[in-house]
Amino acid sequence: MDSDASLSAPPSRTRGIVLLGLAILGLASALYAVRGPLMMSAPRCMAGRWPGCFDTFNGVVLMTLVALPPAVLVVWLLARRRRAAGGTTAWRMSLAEVGMVHGTLPFLWLTMMPGAGAGTVPGRLSLVPLRDLVTMGPLGIVGNLLVFASLGFFAPMRFASSASLPRILALGAGCSVLVETAQYVLRLDRVSSVDDVLVNTAGAVLAALASRRWWRTTARTKSGRPRPVPAPAG
Repeated sequence: MDSDASLSAPPSRTRGIVLLGLAILGLASALYAVRGPLMMSAPRCMAGRWPGCFDTFNGVVLMTLVALPPAVLVVWLLARRRRAAGGTTAWRMSLAEVGMVHGTLPFLWLTMMPGAGAGTVPGRLSLVPLRDLVTMGPLGIVGNLLVFASLGFFAPMRFASSASLPRILALGAGCSVLVETAQYVLRLDRVSSVDDVLVNTAGAVLAALASRRWWRTTARTKSGRPRPVPAPAG
């Protein structure tokens, strides 16, 4: 056994602990940066008041963070149940299911949040590509990239049938078109823009590329199951 090789390759558990620590540090830094706006929404959100909580960006972000510990608990319960049933990818499947929901619903809520003229202002369309992109600004572009990022990241890990970039592209584009159509039909005082569809789709594809190491493995495992050999006749 080569001791130098064993020392140069850190155990997977140590690598996981390091990555978890970095993720916690990053989350703590982000929370510190936005602590002011979140604390302004906290009293109304904790009291269950709709105005000032569920109809504001800060309130939705705060409730998303509050729901994070229960989401982690659900992942643990699902993984424990799957492992008891003999599942080989219990943690990956459970994390993918909860991640898709917890990472997508808050952004959908924000995109479907009505404006001041909702119900009275007619729906507006912007069908010229790249015209609205220059007016989004960095924050708008990042926000649109994140709308279906969780879906693009986790869907191929959960569903082998979606484990290809063309399918993720179609999934992200289809979901984004549905959202923009709903904004227009419901007259939410929002502009239904083709640029939103383009950026939302790009976010889903980029997130899928980031998780490709895991969803390619999942797809290969499911498609590579040995087929039963038929018994000889007679």
